[in-house]
Amino acid sequence: MVRILVMTIAFLSIVIFNALANILPINGQTTGEISNRLPVLITPAGYVFSIWSVIYILFAIWIVGWWIRVKNGETPSIKILLYFTLSAVLNIVWLFLWHYEFFSWSIVAMAAYLLSIIGLYLQYDNTERKVTERMPVSVNLGWLIVATITNINYVLTYYNWSGWGLSDQLWTVIMLTVATAIALHIRFHHFDIALALVFIWAFIGIAVKNGTNELLVTTASLFLSGVIATGILLIKKRPA
Repeated sequence: MVRILVMTIAFLSIVIFNALANILPINGQTTGEISNRLPVLITPAGYVFSIWSVIYILFAIWIVGWWIRVKNGETPSIKILLYFTLSAVLNIVWLFLWHYEFFSWSIVAMAAYLLSIIGLYLQYDNTERKVTERMPVSVNLGWLIVATITNINYVLTYYNWSGWGLSDQLWTVIMLTVATAIALHIRFHHFDIALALVFIWAFIGIAVKNGTNELLVTTASLFLSGVIATGILLIKKRPA
């Protein structure tokens, strides 16, 4: 009972702090306003960030599911408790670092947040039941991979990184390709359709944001979305 209570408090803390970040807003600026300040090609259109609402709803269902299972004698493991609680703390830390413009440190917080969600993700095997139970974690992980890449690109743009002579457009395509490889790898080895769909959602949002102004990025985003969709349809590995 204590474990699920701590997880519930952690979840509510995430929702409250994320809401306050944009309602107050923290340091007088919303999360999106900061994100839109620089022309980062891999940043998706604003509507894409509504996925946070989906993540919170899924985690709310996940928490309720744990309360039901606790009543039936099933308790979340100590690792699930620790990884989820740590992810909540790091989410909040990232918000403060981002809003107070400690952008370099925000990468550290985001990377740690990503690692905590990976740790939580790995607590689930690939059986059909566990694939369903881990869906909130899958969606969160997929989005965090995209967000981490975007966060890094934002900071590099902020500090006027030269790109080692490569254009912003080419670097964006490279990052999109790397992200696609990650999505397909997880899709195959963990039978994770939900995570792959998050990448498609983000990639289409990147295409919408860039439109005809950056045809290379837009074309690559749409093409790689198709590649991931093909992976979803053709990869036949099933949960054990």
